[in-house]
Amino acid sequence: MPFSANKVQAKFVHLRENKLFETVVIAIIILSALVIGAKTYQIDPNVLAVFKILDLMITVFFLVEIIIRMIAERSFKNFFSKGWNVFDFIIVVASLIPVEDSEAALLGRLLRIFRVLRLVSIIPELRVLLTAFIQAIPRMGYVSLLMFIIFYIYAAVGSMFFHKINPVLWDNITISMLTLFRVATFEDWTDVMYETMEVFPLSWFFYLSFIFIVAFVFLNMMIGIVVDTLQREHEKEARENDEGEAAEVHHIEERTIRIEQQLERIEQMLRSEKK
Repeated sequence: MPFSANKVQAKFVHLRENKLFETVVIAIIILSALVIGAKTYQIDPNVLAVFKILDLMITVFFLVEIIIRMIAERSFKNFFSKGWNVFDFIIVVASLIPVEDSEAALLGRLLRIFRVLRLVSIIPELRVLLTAFIQAIPRMGYVSLLMFIIFYIYAAVGSMFFHKINPVLWDNITISMLTLFRVATFEDWTDVMYETMEVFPLSWFFYLSFIFIVAFVFLNMMIGIVVDTLQREHEKEARENDEGEAAEVHHIEERTIRIEQQLERIEQMLRSEKK
């Protein structure tokens, strides 16, 4: 039977897309995380030797798995054109660094920890969540900048009025901002407020207005940005996979555009015939 590269590649593609294979990869990643966590405890040397063997087997499995995925692609260029594939390749290659009795031991151990992140690249839902978070960062940056301005203004006011009451909390603007962060996270903020109210009875307005602006307005704006970005990423993935309402709407839009183009061509033909 003649050797066929296409048939071999088709088998690797089938293996890569097999749900059982994907489940095994996820289980091995979780096992790798458990092994890394177990090594942080004081354990028996014999058990540690077993963990070393497990770690070696996990590294070999990941190497074989990444090779399967690379062969399943049409070319290396296609494989490395996807960011998640590049991320997995770097993590797997980095795992090959010796972790015992070498100068790179600490680096090797740190890189092995990041193997847990491969769950993100394997599970599509986690990829969508992380992509949405990264996409939302620029928009969240402007909200964070405005929030920092509010923090700065309130910290300056609090330092001017309350530094004599409790220098530990209000001595300068830096400490005041940390105190306000405590207030914004509702960590015993009433104790801080009652302390200043003994000298300034109306200081409650300072705290309540700050909480309303930061905790209720800005944090909800952050949540809104993340939810909006997440919805867009879900719609984008649905269009790419040709699934769900987003894909149907996309097809309708494409058909509408084609019909409009055809109508325009018909109108141009009719105009040319009249001339």
